[in-house]
Amino acid sequence: MLNGLVEKKIVSDFESIGYKMNVTTLCAADYYTPQKRERVIFIGNRIGVKNYHPKPILTPQEYITTGQAIGDLMNHPVDPDYNHVPTVHRADMAQRIMETPEGASLYKGYSDAWKKCPWNEPSCTIKENHGGVNLHPKLPRVLTAREMARLQSFPDDFIFEGKKNKQLVQIGNAVPPLLGKAIGLSIRYSFGELK
Repeated sequence: MLNGLVEKKIVSDFESIGYKMNVTTLCAADYYTPQKRERVIFIGNRIGVKNYHPKPILTPQEYITTGQAIGDLMNHPVDPDYNHVPTVHRADMAQRIMETPEGASLYKGYSDAWKKCPWNEPSCTIKENHGGVNLHPKLPRVLTAREMARLQSFPDDFIFEGKKNKQLVQIGNAVPPLLGKAIGLSIRYSFGELK
């Protein structure tokens, strides 16, 4: 943002109050998350230890694909208790969804909303985006909350509460749990808890 000025300001502000800071960009797909979600991660401490970021676990050739992650849900019955309630679209909308190429958006004016996930690659970034959720790569509809949760690396026994639109917000705004775990383990390594 602003040609790196925002990052420099954040680092400078934290360093001015005694934090040693490190910044890097991590891709969730490197940590068993079936999603190419890149996020800038700031790690800092005031206790004098070296900050570590997690090293990638998978190579791009080993990434988990959208199809591997959600393929078994294509014929799964509607199940509100499992957060799997497919949206039923109007016929013309369903047709437009089917005609949208993988990796493209349903709407020309959007680059990252109403985007169709690729089947044989990790998903594009999963986010709620004010109703503009991701399109299913094989079916004429948007992803269900459970499909989104899988692509964010939430376990199937993690159930989201509230109305469907609120579930989508919770999932889309979340840090993928497996990415969070990798970051947490690197922080524990900084503290000497892991070898």
